[in-house]
Amino acid sequence: MATQKAPQAGGQKPESSGPTPPAQSSTQSSTRKPWIKKTPIEVFLEQIEKQEEKVADLRKALVQEERGLAKLQEARKVLEAK
Repeated sequence: MATQKAPQAGGQKPESSGPTPPAQSSTQSSTRKPWIKKTPIEVFLEQIEKQEEKVADLRKALVQEERGLAKLQEARKVLEAK
């Protein structure tokens, strides 16, 4: 009892025009901030800041995971005591 899919009406696929380029207006270019080239030192310092933020976030997540683990271990002790 194999079921077959009915063919699409008309047998045509819907046309997709592909990605359209964003509209460029003269006001958009005047509202952008000017690009300021960073020195290698500034780039390096930004990388350090990003890594410090990442480590801080991971430490917070670790603390939460350790709390969850402690709760589960307490539950295990209660269950094993019975």
